[in-house]
Amino acid sequence: MMKTFNINSHVILVLCIMSLGFWSYGEADYNDAVPMEEGEKTALYSAIQGFVGNWWNGSDLYPDPCGWTPVQGVSCDLFDGLWYVTALSIGPILDNYLDCAPIVEFRPQLFELKHLKSLTFFSCFVSPHEHPIIIPSKNWEKLAASLETLEFRSNPGLIGKVPSSFGSLIRLQSLVLLENGLTGELPRNVGNLTKLKRLVLAANWFYGRIPDNFGGLNELLILDLSRNLLSGPLPLTLGGLNSLLKLDLSNNQLVGSLPTVMCYLKNLTLLDLRNNRFSGGLTKSLQEMYSLEEMALSNNPIGGDLQGLEWHSLQNLVVLELSNMGLTGEIPESIAELKRLRFLGLRGNRLTGNLSPKLATLPCVSALYLDGNNLTGELKFSGWFYGKMGRRFGAWNNPNLCYPVGLVSTGHAPYGVKPCQQEVSLVEANTNSKLGDGNFNQNSYLMASLGFPSYVIDGFWRFYLVQVFMMVQLLNCFL
Repeated sequence: MMKTFNINSHVILVLCIMSLGFWSYGEADYNDAVPMEEGEKTALYSAIQGFVGNWWNGSDLYPDPCGWTPVQGVSCDLFDGLWYVTALSIGPILDNYLDCAPIVEFRPQLFELKHLKSLTFFSCFVSPHEHPIIIPSKNWEKLAASLETLEFRSNPGLIGKVPSSFGSLIRLQSLVLLENGLTGELPRNVGNLTKLKRLVLAANWFYGRIPDNFGGLNELLILDLSRNLLSGPLPLTLGGLNSLLKLDLSNNQLVGSLPTVMCYLKNLTLLDLRNNRFSGGLTKSLQEMYSLEEMALSNNPIGGDLQGLEWHSLQNLVVLELSNMGLTGEIPESIAELKRLRFLGLRGNRLTGNLSPKLATLPCVSALYLDGNNLTGELKFSGWFYGKMGRRFGAWNNPNLCYPVGLVSTGHAPYGVKPCQQEVSLVEANTNSKLGDGNFNQNSYLMASLGFPSYVIDGFWRFYLVQVFMMVQLLNCFL
């Protein structure tokens, strides 16, 4: 038994030595066979130092930036047997990130990374007053053959205009300039980037009109120009974006009517035009956008009514936000056919008429806001519905709207809606008739209305009833 153990232990020892030799050979071979191109490494270190500070010594911290000691935020790939940088992310995106210094610079070496596909800056330029920085206007054409993603997110210290040289990045698929301090008009050259699938220029200070040539980006899936100072009408060329999935132009100063060419946006799932100055009523082309899941047009003086659209055509709608639009007329019952609808906002309009009980049968609805209109009549929804919705059912500030007390317990009454007044029939007595003259019908009706038995009573009780009748007459004089 001892002999067998010794043989096995020797075999294990030999295998361990061989494996160590194999791994050490593999590591040496890896480093020797796949080094990083020296000029690429120098350009990478210098570019990073421009953003994080000269204290950063890449050769000491990360002698092998694409191998065993990679730089956080840097990705590489092989080209002709050598490592080259393909992605560079600056800012607090991941752990051990490359955090920007207070004073930064775009060094020319950044544009020497000739295989760079993705360049991202997140919360890097944060001081618009003390250390503002402008996107350089030169050298972007050097990245035209490779760059596919360019993003500047949450950089309030990034000011100035978008350089026209961005128009040279013909392979760009994603351009995101989100929540920065950029200003000026939207660059028309961006309309030449026909490979774009995502264009987000939201939350800056851009002004002026949306360029017509943006309608030529027919591969675009996402267009977000929200939270700027854009003005003027929508260009009709937007109807050419037939691949578009999401269109967000909210929180601008856009005017004019909703163009009928929107009916060509057959794949659109999100349409957000809130907080603009659109007018001219709801175009029927909206009902042809069959893929819509969210339609938000609130806070526009659009006007018109809801009856002109066939709402049942929009069976995919989940969110319908049409508040504060000056809408008139009644709420069509066809809205109750939107079985996927979860949110319906119609508050702050001038809607009239009775509410259809069918609205309460929407199977997925979780918020229904109808407050601030001129709706009338009785709410004929169930107590269970009010209990489920709570204050997410908003019907307050409709002066002539009420709920029947007998159908709804006080615990589940709709918030802010008054109970309906119960009608009381008052029958006036014939003053020419005399009590005690044998007029049984009048006396019996009066006694029944006061809660007494309706049969003839003589003597004392007749005298008592006469007194009660006189008191009723006196009360009627004061009412």
